[in-house]
Amino acid sequence: MQRDPAALKTALAELEQQNLKRRRRLATAPGVVNFCSNDYLGLKDHAEVVRAFTEAAAKYGVGSGSAELVTGHGPEHQALEEELAAFTGRERALVFSTGYMANMGVIGAMADQKSVIVSDRLNHASLIDGCRLSDAELKRYRHADAAQAGELLAAIDAGVNTRLLVTDGVFSMDGDLAPLPELARSAREARAWMVVDDAHGLGVIGRAGRGSCEHYGLTSNDVPILVGTFGKAFGTFGAFVAGDADLIEYLLQKSRTYIYTTALPPAVAAATRAALRVSEREGWRREKALGLARHFRAALRALDIDAPGESTIVPVIVGEPARALAISQALERRGFLVTAIRPPTVPAGTARLRITFSAAQEVAQTDALASALAAALAA
Repeated sequence: MQRDPAALKTALAELEQQNLKRRRRLATAPGVVNFCSNDYLGLKDHAEVVRAFTEAAAKYGVGSGSAELVTGHGPEHQALEEELAAFTGRERALVFSTGYMANMGVIGAMADQKSVIVSDRLNHASLIDGCRLSDAELKRYRHADAAQAGELLAAIDAGVNTRLLVTDGVFSMDGDLAPLPELARSAREARAWMVVDDAHGLGVIGRAGRGSCEHYGLTSNDVPILVGTFGKAFGTFGAFVAGDADLIEYLLQKSRTYIYTTALPPAVAAATRAALRVSEREGWRREKALGLARHFRAALRALDIDAPGESTIVPVIVGEPARALAISQALERRGFLVTAIRPPTVPAGTARLRITFSAAQEVAQTDALASALAAALAA
């Protein structure tokens, strides 16, 4: 694009015309039930989590002051990493400032222009950007198609030293789980590193909420690189990578998004430790959120609306951006906040309502949303 203000105005006008222009909203609307938050366990307002943040802020201040490898790594960061390693069944963990930085940092450290990456077509943008910026050769397989992923891995030239298989654990826009056992088998056979971003699985999926790997009974031998975030089920902010000790030490030495940025505030690390404790102690939160999602899917099926999936994410695909926006606005008038998701976040022709469930919601609210959605779809 040329340096021409008119060109920017034209580009923005085209987005508006296509119903693809994004708008921020102030999250202050009273009386509106939020059905699009990622706060699956309802922990962002939990008294124990808030208290941990407040006490740590009083003790350490509101910022970390520097990068982790300068003076930014404190006792709360160290304790959090140790607790995350135990929670995920890995030897070590490394805390990053955001999930985006964790994914880009891992892929950038592990792959270069001499590497090959095999990636699911519907992976999160942070995984996609990490693959692109690594300069590795990128091969994308059909969404959740483990057979094609295996074929792409098997076809990699024997001279390629570093191979990565990259996937979400739970896909954020579709709510489905990746076929991790089959993918892990193919990765082992091809001697590829398997990277799983389980941002939407950890805390929710699995018998004890330890994510997609626990759900499938997979260990660090199956999934050597596990990425997770704090801003979803744990209700805080930041991210981590967990794996064997040598892997984490290598990332600490080589991951640019870890080395060259200010560390997470100690108070956020303390709040995340509290959230982790609550999530393990109050398993009813996980069961309630998943139960509400199942209840809602059943209500949709009774209305002849397709509602697949096993997670707390229920997509209702409506097709075109204009219709998704109209339904979202109709739901808000009825007191429900459900954001319309449009391209390029999802493929063209699959604009949708992305509905999420939390322990902070109730069955009556879920039933009311189903009725409101049915009316909006019929209008």
